[in-house]
Formats: sequence, C-alpha cells, structure tokens
Amino acid sequence: MKLIRFGNVGAEKPGIIDDNGVRRDVSAFFTDFDRHFFNLGGLHKLNEIEDLTALPEVDASERWAACIARPGKVICIGLNYSDHAEEAGMAIPTEPIVFQKGANTVVGPFDPIIIPRKSTKTDWEVELGIVIGKDARYLDSPEEAKAHIAGYCISHDVSEREFQIERGGQWTKGKSCDNFNPIGPFLASADEIADPQNLKMSLSVNGVLRQNGNSNKMIFDCAYVVHYLSQFMTLEAGDLISTGTPPGVALGMKVPVYLKAGDVVELEIEGLGKQRQVCEDAN
Repeated sequence: MKLIRFGNVGAEKPGIIDDNGVRRDVSAFFTDFDRHFFNLGGLHKLNEIEDLTALPEVDASERWAACIARPGKVICIGLNYSDHAEEAGMAIPTEPIVFQKGANTVVGPFDPIIIPRKSTKTDWEVELGIVIGKDARYLDSPEEAKAHIAGYCISHDVSEREFQIERGGQWTKGKSCDNFNPIGPFLASADEIADPQNLKMSLSVNGVLRQNGNSNKMIFDCAYVVHYLSQFMTLEAGDLISTGTPPGVALGMKVPVYLKAGDVVELEIEGLGKQRQVCEDAN
C-alpha cells in the first residue's frame, strides 16, 4: 500500500495511491496517518477496503503533503554509509551516530527548502526514511524490529553546516530549521519494498547529479537501527528515522557549493518516487 496525505498546510487529509497511480481520499475511514492510526492496525484496515477505485479521487491541484502526520520524533543516523565516511575522511563508526531534528521540520515532498536567515552553508542529503508501525521498546533483535516497521519513504535531511558544526558543536540547530525535512511523496508499506538494503538513490541540484548511491552501502541496516534505538528510547508508532546519506553532499566537495534561493533540488529512491524542491530565502 502507498500512503499519501494531501491538502493545504494545517488541513491535510489521508489518502492512498491505487494500483493505477491515482490518488484517492480515505478520510471517510481514517482521521490521519499518525500514532493512533498505526498502533491500532490502520495498515491492516486499509488493506481490508474492498474496492479502492470506489474511493473519491484527489484533485490533481491538491498539494502533496508529508506522507505521515507530524511525528513524535525525528531521529537521524549520521555517517551511516561506508562510501560517505570515506568521502568525509572519517573512520567507520562502531555504533550508530544518533541525533534528532525538530518534528516541525517535516513538510511535503514538493514544498520549498527555506534557506535560513544568515545561512551560507545549506546542504542536501537524500536518505531512506523508516516509519515506525507500532511502539518499540527494548526489542530483542533486528529480526524482531522488522515487525515494528510500517514502511519506507524518501527523507530529505536538509542541513545548515555552519550552524551544525561551527556554532558550538550542537547538531540540532543545524538540522531543525523550517522545512528542513521534506518526506514522501508516499509511504510504501514494508511489504511493498522487497529489500530496503538494495535501493538506488540519487539527488541532483539544478540538473547536476550530486548524489548517486545505494542503500546496500549502509553500515547499520534498517532493522538493526530500529533494534539499536529501542535500547535507548521508546520508538513510538509514527516516528520517523532517517538512516543516513550516500556521498556527494556539498560539505564533501573540495570547493563546496551550497544551496541558494532559486536552486532546484530533485531526489529519487528506487520504489519510493521522487521529490522536487525549489529553494527560497526565509522571510
């Protein structure tokens, strides 16, 4: 099942994409794709709808919103691709590097990237996102963790590198600016993705390919990351985990070229669709 949300900011509704690629409204059955939905078996109930083609079509003019409601937590894994670690000249981590970004950074896949005031180093990062399907605490193994994954989506972990690295060493303030986490266009339920550890992923800026990787380069795979995180915190249904980025970020360039107003960023992950964002300056 491919889950979407649509509508203006603050008035989003839940929907799905049917087998013909048509967006359809499921708000008659569900309030939203949030913790309540996932914990009460909403994915199973969605699959019980007999005739998806009978659901109302979503007008083509409707905005594509984030594919899940505002999550309780957005957790990110740093330096989780072996080729990205090589690019950065850093050692392979022996445990996942964990940080968080504000939940209010989550926006739609075609919403603008907002360049923060006084920013000179806004950077891009295409990532595979995991959405938690049911609360997870002290999971016994990565195998058990698989049952707690609702599905996968594109997650764009936008970063301001000066704020992140040069302003006191605190990553949160370089990761939590407005619109710094577009997700979607849809959440593919776990059964839709045969192997999350073998997905092609790419990102281009103004038509120039910058990132061209594969999730098979992850140091810590998706199931391990969920299992690992559950040893330190309760993962709640609807939480978003961004699993790291392949090489090709601006920070890794010999002469970095960061994002500016007017730049167009396009992202794609195999089986998870495409995103497109135009950069604009913060008001």
